[in-house]
Amino acid sequence: MTISIKEIKLHLLKMTLNNPFTTSFGTFQEKEFFITESIDSDGNRGFGESVAFPIPWYSEESLKTNLHMIEDFLIPILKRNEIQHPDEVTDLFKPIKRNNMAKSALEGSIWDLYAKQNKMSLAKALGGTKEKIEVGISIGIKSSIEELLSDIETALIDGYKRIKIKIKPGWDVDVLQQVRQHFPNIDLMADANSAYTLNDISHLKKLDNLDLIMIEQPLAHDDIIDHATLQKEVKTPICLDESIHSLEDARKAIELGSCQIINIKIGRVGGLTESKRIHDLCKEKNIPVWCGGMLESGVGRAHNVALTTLSQFILPGDTAGSAQYWSKDIITPEVISKNGEISVPNEIGIGYDIDEEALNEYKIDSKIFKF
Repeated sequence: MTISIKEIKLHLLKMTLNNPFTTSFGTFQEKEFFITESIDSDGNRGFGESVAFPIPWYSEESLKTNLHMIEDFLIPILKRNEIQHPDEVTDLFKPIKRNNMAKSALEGSIWDLYAKQNKMSLAKALGGTKEKIEVGISIGIKSSIEELLSDIETALIDGYKRIKIKIKPGWDVDVLQQVRQHFPNIDLMADANSAYTLNDISHLKKLDNLDLIMIEQPLAHDDIIDHATLQKEVKTPICLDESIHSLEDARKAIELGSCQIINIKIGRVGGLTESKRIHDLCKEKNIPVWCGGMLESGVGRAHNVALTTLSQFILPGDTAGSAQYWSKDIITPEVISKNGEISVPNEIGIGYDIDEEALNEYKIDSKIFKF
């Protein structure tokens, strides 16, 4: 059965986070992003989300480059080809190098459309089996240790299964030591967002005494060689994030011993199909994976929930509930985390309806592409 697309809509939204979010590469509270909508002749609507930031500080992609790639290259490819299954989209997009977040934004809407056309949930369409997923929380760099400890306490009361703390030089070992003193038994990890180099090996070794689940992406965003050197020197498992953009990246990192854990972000690797392929490789190689977050709205969050139902997602991800980030999300019902778990919806597609009122409230522009 052909996935016939009648039109694609791009909705440019601007939403305000409940609280500023700070990492080693910047602080922001407002987020502009695209929601993609693929519509067939029967009126089925599939939704995806571009997770690129307005500034290319996480990767080389930005909001404007996503628009350029989607409008000028990716949509024309879809217009020229018939699609039987969403897996084909990844291969169709291969002539366009990188630009994974742009690709993922469109591919995600086609996956949702495919699931709705076939009257199944997105989780089932992906091959997922879990009815509930465990979630952790990511806490940005704070202005004081007291504020950080307070936020951790609140997260634990809310039942989150794992606490991730952003670190950078000057806000790392001492901070984590104080956190561990206050919370000796929690599942704790650190995310460095590429803030260190091999010159920091002796400093990073101090983390080995803190019983961390992992340290995420301590070295350069495009590196797998130096991470292999570092992993040999430290006991704490290294998790790769920004370094993994494809199945091939994951294969090479595993063979080199660059990491013991991989964070899969749908947008970073180019979509759900490539995410599945990386998951399957990691299952074969016995490498735990978890689903990272990009401050998504409810649409991207729903895709994360569906992906996490695959069996090798054995560590809690960053897919916290909507209310953790937004005063009002664009889906109904919102994603709800209860006691550190999210129930996977059984409804067709992403399992959540679009809140049209909220979508229009946050929308600042839109484009329609007829097929």
